[in-house]
Amino acid sequence: MGFRANSRVPVLIHSPDCGMSTRTLTLDPESAVVDVKRALLPMDENLFYFSFNGKVLDDAAKLRDFGVSRLSTLVLRMRVLGGGGDGGQPSRDCYLNMYAEKKPDKVDPNEQRLSKWTTCALSSEPLKPPCVVDRLGNLFNKEALVEGLIGKKLPKAFGHIKGLKDMMKIELELISGGESAGAMFHCPITGLEFNGKYKFFAIRTCGHVLSAKALKEVKASGCLVCHKEFGEGDKIVINGSEEEVAAMRERMEEERVKLKEKKAKRVKNGALEGNGNDGVDMDSTRKLSGSKHGIDTKGAEKTLAKTEVNTKLGNGDRVPKKDGANPSAKRFKATDVTPANATKEVYASIFISSRKSDFKETYSCRSLPLGRN
Repeated sequence: MGFRANSRVPVLIHSPDCGMSTRTLTLDPESAVVDVKRALLPMDENLFYFSFNGKVLDDAAKLRDFGVSRLSTLVLRMRVLGGGGDGGQPSRDCYLNMYAEKKPDKVDPNEQRLSKWTTCALSSEPLKPPCVVDRLGNLFNKEALVEGLIGKKLPKAFGHIKGLKDMMKIELELISGGESAGAMFHCPITGLEFNGKYKFFAIRTCGHVLSAKALKEVKASGCLVCHKEFGEGDKIVINGSEEEVAAMRERMEEERVKLKEKKAKRVKNGALEGNGNDGVDMDSTRKLSGSKHGIDTKGAEKTLAKTEVNTKLGNGDRVPKKDGANPSAKRFKATDVTPANATKEVYASIFISSRKSDFKETYSCRSLPLGRN
């Protein structure tokens, strides 16, 4: 091993893995660890390793580098192939980490906040005009929301969206020169970025999106971009807090109730009672015609026309009640409108057959009276 006689020191070798009793070797501290293994072991030295004071000794290092001195004890151990622990021995942490349940990665709250202001709430795709907002302040790409409505694939969280009337097109101001810290839009008045750090409103009357700071600093009753008038109830908070969303939901329900009451009142006021037209107002039926309102316009017109004709004729004959018809309705007779200087019998023969017993019918035509053949 190239040991120098004047610098050798006695060193104890202990090997519990090999079943070898403790031996004493005189070694040179300047010798490499691998040389000691080769001199001691006839087999492959890669299967074993030395440790000193609990530390694994590198094969290429020298004994002096680890502080090996007189009567130091070197422990010879066998490597466990495929283990992964120190010195080839699988450690306890390896097994614990192997069977430990992996915890989900924590989501950066800043990234989560930014995604609500830059992506569609339904498709999670980046916001791309045309964009819309619902009555609760959620942002959508219009195409994705319309497809969800048509396919009836909207999640339960968006169950309040029933149709196009529940969405409002908005005008988002793009940041000139590209994105700024992840934000794509900003306030056209103050320049504040549309990234969730600042409060924004969508104006229902025009669709422009403005920051709360702009509406607070500039006192005006109209939109600061298009100057269109709006009220306090026309402001929709975008991605508001739980309290703000609850307030907007309550306002939405109130508006729907008022709209239903208004429609019901309009239909009720449109019906006429006791006006000679069987309780049907033709003006209202023309406005509210169609299957949506459940009104048969054609039937109402027929009833009105029939009543007017019978009134003009003034026939005193009564028609028997049939299938719920009005018993006072009068049947039309041609003789009631006979022209002047005309015989009623002759005039009536134009429309009906008279004295059928005087006629002789053939297979092809009706013949003239027998007296005229």
